[in-house]
Amino acid sequence: MDLARTEVAPRKSRKESATRMGLMALPVAFFAVFFAYPVTAIVARGLKTDGAWRFGRIGEVLAQSDIRHVLWFTTWQALASTALTLLIALPGAYVFARFDFRGKQVLRAVVTVPFVLPTVVVGTAFLALVGRGGLLDQLWGVRLDTTVWAILLAHVFFNYAVVVRTVGGLWSQLDPRQEEAARMLGASRFAAWRKVTLPALSPAVAAAALMVFLFTFTSFGVVQILGGPTFSTLEVEIYRQTSEIFDLATAAVLTIVQFVAVGAILAVHAWTVRRRETALRLVALEVTVRRPRGAGQWALLGGVLASILVLLVLPLGVLVQRSLDAPGGYGFAYYKALTSADSGIFLVAPIAAIGNSLEYALAATAIAVVIGGLAAAALTRRTGRLVRGFDALLMLPLGVSAVTVGFGFLIALDEPPLDLRSSWILVPLAQALVGVPFVVRTMLPVLRAVDGRLREAAAVLGASPWRVWREVDLPMVRRALLIAAGFAFAVSLGEFGATVFIARPDNPTLPVAVARLLGRAGDLNYGQAMALSTILMVVCAVALLLLERIRTDRTGEF
Repeated sequence: MDLARTEVAPRKSRKESATRMGLMALPVAFFAVFFAYPVTAIVARGLKTDGAWRFGRIGEVLAQSDIRHVLWFTTWQALASTALTLLIALPGAYVFARFDFRGKQVLRAVVTVPFVLPTVVVGTAFLALVGRGGLLDQLWGVRLDTTVWAILLAHVFFNYAVVVRTVGGLWSQLDPRQEEAARMLGASRFAAWRKVTLPALSPAVAAAALMVFLFTFTSFGVVQILGGPTFSTLEVEIYRQTSEIFDLATAAVLTIVQFVAVGAILAVHAWTVRRRETALRLVALEVTVRRPRGAGQWALLGGVLASILVLLVLPLGVLVQRSLDAPGGYGFAYYKALTSADSGIFLVAPIAAIGNSLEYALAATAIAVVIGGLAAAALTRRTGRLVRGFDALLMLPLGVSAVTVGFGFLIALDEPPLDLRSSWILVPLAQALVGVPFVVRTMLPVLRAVDGRLREAAAVLGASPWRVWREVDLPMVRRALLIAAGFAFAVSLGEFGATVFIARPDNPTLPVAVARLLGRAGDLNYGQAMALSTILMVVCAVALLLLERIRTDRTGEF
């Protein structure tokens, strides 16, 4: 009997390894061809001269004072944005985790809308609020565009949901009776929170802070619109060196610097995620929320609602208001102007960008769901260095310069059998790279929750791996799959960094159209940019509200 078991175990292990490798094959090939190859090609183009590598160019570029200033500002504003976001969003995480109040589900969706909005729309919304002729300018003559405060506030707007959902998801599962017991033993409210709750929350806070830092460190659209010529992050500088100065060597060096920084951030983030998963296993999984009690809790709820109204809802409301504020009075004049191609900016009417974006996003969603679904299924088969490395690979597109990826597509995918520069599929491929991590992060927890014995029983009965997935996993993860597809769709719809390079003039996407309109002077172009941004905001908001209705996990996590 023991001999039979020892023989079956290796066969089972080999079969699981073969299944895992089979699931990983397509995602690895996809990332190798459409991520690693273009990025390597653009870096090689910048650092190679006459076939020889010039690594000394790295020191030459980093020695330039203007480049050091870009590196300093990129790091400084990311740290400041992260600290400010945590300061403002942590009370919101507590409110969503502990309190039950009318409209909570809708408000959670509203809080998440900014996160899935394109950075171009976020920049445009704050431009309408703090820029020339904006609300602050009209009321008090105050303009904050081209100042660091506008960038910081826009980053808080964009990343508020990251903290609320990541920290609030764990906070909602912590047993409040532990903190109450500490207070009964004589600890003050702050001491009980610091010694009991904060240590349990620290993995989630660290994970949220790292993600906010990652998103702000690689910020592009927000800084490009609000920073003007004064402020530039690494991502903006890579775009400027590539498309305006045509200095590929400098762009390649900056890409390497950003790649190394992002790799370090993701490595630390993976460690915090493992700590967070351990913390989740040590806490109660069901804690009943309740309505606020006492003046203090009601004041906290009111303060959080006020901050959401001012920081999140007001910029979006001003965006809508500016799209309707036409020279002849409030109306839909700017929306009607979108049907005309007489502006000279586009070869087609700007409104065509809506259809283009929807088509591209649907194709990108299909690609992301297939690649991300296979990757998530592979990650549920045991753990190890290979699996952790594969997981890190899937996250890299969130931090590596999208500008580099987009320009790399033009450089690398220009010869058979991968001559895709004139093909429409190029845009969905670039968008899918950003959508895959969201699919994996959404589906992976659900797949890991499926009882592995069910898969084993189906395999023993002769089911193939594909049939096991179709008969066992799919019925249990169908809702998670829909949610993953929705997030991939919203993210693909707003992708800008790579698309700005590869979208054809006769087929612009919504973010590219908005950026081009903002780049031209004139009230008509500005109004049309506001109108297109409003349309894009509404589409993303509707998609997110639908996701909130079908999700079964109410802890608030992504």
